[in-house]
Amino acid sequence: MSEELVFQIALELIPGIGNRGTKQLMSYCGSATEVFRASKSKLLKIPGVGEKMAEVIKQASPFKEAEAILKSAENIGAEVLHYTNSDFPNRLKQAPDSPNIIYKKGAGDLNPRKTIAVVGTRKATEYGKSITDKIVGDLATLNVTVISGLAYGIDIQAHKASLNNNTPTLAILAGGLDRIYPSIHKKYAEQMQETGAIISECIPGTKPDPHLFPARNRIIAGMADATIVVEAAAKGGALITANIADSYNRLVFAVPGDVGHTYSEGTNKLIATQRALIYTGLEDLVYHLNWDVDSQDDAPKVMPELSEPEQSIYELLNKNRFPLEIDLIAMKTQVPINQVASHLLSLEFKNLVKSMPGKKFGVV
Repeated sequence: MSEELVFQIALELIPGIGNRGTKQLMSYCGSATEVFRASKSKLLKIPGVGEKMAEVIKQASPFKEAEAILKSAENIGAEVLHYTNSDFPNRLKQAPDSPNIIYKKGAGDLNPRKTIAVVGTRKATEYGKSITDKIVGDLATLNVTVISGLAYGIDIQAHKASLNNNTPTLAILAGGLDRIYPSIHKKYAEQMQETGAIISECIPGTKPDPHLFPARNRIIAGMADATIVVEAAAKGGALITANIADSYNRLVFAVPGDVGHTYSEGTNKLIATQRALIYTGLEDLVYHLNWDVDSQDDAPKVMPELSEPEQSIYELLNKNRFPLEIDLIAMKTQVPINQVASHLLSLEFKNLVKSMPGKKFGVV
C-alpha cells in the first residue's frame, strides 16, 4: 500500500478544500504527504489558505478512512489513479473541474490517441440506435476509443456497438464501480473491461444517486476529443454533457433529426444555436479534428523555424489536441492578444495550424 496514495486519498476527505484547493496545496508543498507534514505557518503562506483551513488540515486525521477506501478498491480489483499518476487521463486533467482521483477497472488505456464520446437520450428510437451503430462502426476503422455512460438508450448502444466491432470502450459511472447502474448492463460492463474500462470518481460502495449523474457527465466530456449527441429531448443529460464539452473548448457534434420529433428537439436546437456542428458522417470528425487518416501516427513532423511566440502557441495547441479560441490562446501563452492573430496566420502559412469553425484554431 503506497503511503503517498493513502495521503492523497486522505487529502480528498478533508471538507472544504475542494479539487482546486487540493491541487494548490500539493503544488506548493510538493506532495500530499508534505501537505500533512507542513507546519501551520507554512500552510498560511499558500495563496487561498486562511487560518481556518490551515487549522482544519493540521487537526485532520482521515488516514484510517483513506486506508479503508484503498483496501475496498483493491478488494474489487480497481486501480486508484491520482492526477499525478501517468495513467490518469491527460484530457480530463486539462478540465478546470477535473476530479483529483478516479477509480478504474479494466485493461483499457485511458490516454489513447483518439477518443469520442457518444451520448443521447435514454429513450432511443430505432433510428437513433441504427445511427449509433453506424457511428461506432465508422469510428472503429480509425481505432477510436468510444466513451459513454452505460445508461439506457444511446449510451448502452454505443458500448454494445463498440464490443461488436472489437473497439475499446470506456464507461463512466455515477456510483461506485461495485454498484453498476442499471444492473441489467452489468454483463456489458464486465465485457468491456477486457480491452476498455469502467471508471468512476466515486469511492467503492457509493450508490448512484441522481445528483451524481451531472458530475459524471463532466468526466465523459473531459475525456473525449469531441462529443457526438445522437438523440436528445429539449432537456436531459446528453445536453448537459454537450454544454460541458463546449465549455471545455471541445468540439460538439449533433445528429440532425426530424423536425417536431421529441428526441430530435435537443440535437436540432444544438445545431440551430451553433453550439454543435452537424454530424453527417465520419468525414465531419476527420475534417474538424484534423485527423490525418493516411499518415502514420508516429511519423516525425519536419518542423520549420519558429519564433518564440509561434513556438509557444504551437506547443499549446499541439498539447491540448483540440481547438482553442484566440483569447484563450493569448491567456495561456501570455502572448499579447493583439499579436496572436498574426502569429496564427504565420503558423497557418507554415502548415502547422488550421482555422476552425467558431473562430477556433487547432494543429494540422
